[in-house]
Amino acid sequence: MFDKMNTIVLYLLGVLLVFALTACGAGATPTPSAPPPTSTPLPTPAAANSDPAAPAPLRTFVIVPEESQASYMVDEQFFEGALAKLGIKAGNADVVGSTQNIEGQLQINLADLSAPLGTNRFTVNMTTLTTDQSRRDNWIRENGPQFNNFPLAEFVATGVSETPASYTAGDEVQFKMNGDLTIREVTRPVTFDVTAKLDGDTATGVATAQLRMTDFGFEPPNFANTLTVADEFMVQVEFTARERP
Repeated sequence: MFDKMNTIVLYLLGVLLVFALTACGAGATPTPSAPPPTSTPLPTPAAANSDPAAPAPLRTFVIVPEESQASYMVDEQFFEGALAKLGIKAGNADVVGSTQNIEGQLQINLADLSAPLGTNRFTVNMTTLTTDQSRRDNWIRENGPQFNNFPLAEFVATGVSETPASYTAGDEVQFKMNGDLTIREVTRPVTFDVTAKLDGDTATGVATAQLRMTDFGFEPPNFANTLTVADEFMVQVEFTARERP
């Protein structure tokens, strides 16, 4: 009899427990447990570099001063008085002043010449320009443009244009290099016409641009009964640059 009563009591407790659990969960939607997070492995540097769509790296070429030369070319007209003062006969003359005191580098993507440039900066020491007349050279250093006070001319390239669609090593190509030229602390936008080629690790070429003295804040020389100098002059850079690893 006692065992039978225990069985009935345990049965009733079980029923009550079931009802209690059902009441607590009424109306609630069980939330499924989230699957454990899965981690996505980061690409390794080797995988990133193997991306065929990645741009080709910039290549750096540094100017070799002893194999390069910067020059200016300007027209002078000598009058009759030039013979007595300078020992020069009357007439027109093409004056060339040049120097090898040039430094700089070119960073370019040879796989895509139209791609943005890297650091492209070139300087020329104007006090080292020499012509066939030392009196002329001394005058432009001490008077006129006063290069002794403003010794460095600097060109910073900002981009290239009119480039070929592709480039094959050894071929000669022509394009325009745009940038900012500073002379006597006056900066003007300038475009150089460039002809260049690459042979192994060495780039060679010629860059030219037409400028005006008055654009850079000084008047062309004009000496009564002696000579006049044209406002317009040409800058030419014959360069050799070798690749830096």
